Amino acid sequence: MGTKIPEERDLFRSKRGRNNYVRMYFLLLLIVIGLFISREVLVTEEIKPLFLPTPTPTRTANSYAFEGETAFEAGKLNESLIAFQEATRLEPNNPEIWAELSRVQVYSATLLTTDAQRKQRLMDAMASADKAVEVGPEYSNAYAAQALAYDWFSNPVYSGEDRERYLLDAKSAAQNALRFDSQNALAMAYMAEINMDQARYQDAIKFAEQAVATDDSLMDVHRVMGYVLESLGNGYAEAIEQYKKAAEITPNLTFLYISIGVNYRQLQKYDLALEWFAKAVKINEQNKINDPIPYLAIANTYSRMGQFFAASFNAYAALEFTPADPDVYGQLGVIYFKSRNYESAIEVLKCATVGCTGEESCKIRNQSDFCPEGAEQLEIAGLPLTQNTVLYYFTYGSVLSAMHLRTDDYCERAMDIFTQIRSQFEDDPNVMSIVLTGEEICRE
Repeated sequence: MGTKIPEERDLFRSKRGRNNYVRMYFLLLLIVIGLFISREVLVTEEIKPLFLPTPTPTRTANSYAFEGETAFEAGKLNESLIAFQEATRLEPNNPEIWAELSRVQVYSATLLTTDAQRKQRLMDAMASADKAVEVGPEYSNAYAAQALAYDWFSNPVYSGEDRERYLLDAKSAAQNALRFDSQNALAMAYMAEINMDQARYQDAIKFAEQAVATDDSLMDVHRVMGYVLESLGNGYAEAIEQYKKAAEITPNLTFLYISIGVNYRQLQKYDLALEWFAKAVKINEQNKINDPIPYLAIANTYSRMGQFFAASFNAYAALEFTPADPDVYGQLGVIYFKSRNYESAIEVLKCATVGCTGEESCKIRNQSDFCPEGAEQLEIAGLPLTQNTVLYYFTYGSVLSAMHLRTDDYCERAMDIFTQIRSQFEDDPNVMSIVLTGEEICRE
């Protein structure tokens, strides 16, 4: 019986069936794991965490330039200026963008109230136009932008004794613009404006008419034609029509409405003047722009009508927007003077000319004998004496001299003002007649 010998089927039976089973098990396990991993990858890629920032495409210079054009047409000149500045940052060698920036800078200067602010803005405009010419030496509108900027800066308030030089530079730029494009209506219009500022009236009319005939779809063309007609001194009605055409093309530029109102005021059509100034106010309200200029225009119109309460009311509305602007104090002071409120005129004109303390300006803004608790106290720096501010100076000096008493220092202050005026306006007979009268009163 001894050793048991396995049956043949045990010795020679294949183990393949069991191995296949195990192999299939592992294969199935690998497939399941693979599917799980694949599912996790797909889910991770498809389901994003909440609140990830959305991808933002990089803006192009053209995008900013388009934004600038749109803002300009909407009357939002400061927003337009910023957009064009961004465009020049992205494409610093694009003369078209630099030229448009310069044009916006020139027109946005109309929203500023002090000589210093306007001067700086126009200097910026000249720099932008110069850059346009530098990067586009054969681009006609670059030279046209130069002509506009240099002409506006030629105002002696900004250019001083260099007025003629800036006018010559402006004319040279306009000529270059026409040399590179003889049909450039903007260049024609700016050439007309330059000639008017040079008192070359026939040439001004000729170029203005050429500009309108070449392209009457441009705001600038009608604005300049209006300016030429207005400057002639006998074409206010015709100037109004041109300014209205300009406003139809770009209906949200408030400086056009101001020009229309000013010309109606020249025609003594005060109700119409007030109507157009009010339109400028409405545009600014829609654009959420705190611009004192329309309110000052309304104030000056009511002052001419002898309605001084309404005049001062609107001047104070302007002061709310720009409480530190000495020019607004100056205009309010003149209104007080015309209404024979001399004591108030003295207080307000002091801020405009020699400056005043924060407490003094606070009292004026609050129309009170004291500065209310918690009210802002803004020290006001007086305006320098210029052609545009001499009115405030001689009005202030005149009121001081007329209201002086032996016990106050009014005449001493008046003589200081008259000395300043004399140093700059000795050759102006109209101004000096006022100065001499005030000095004589104080000597009595």
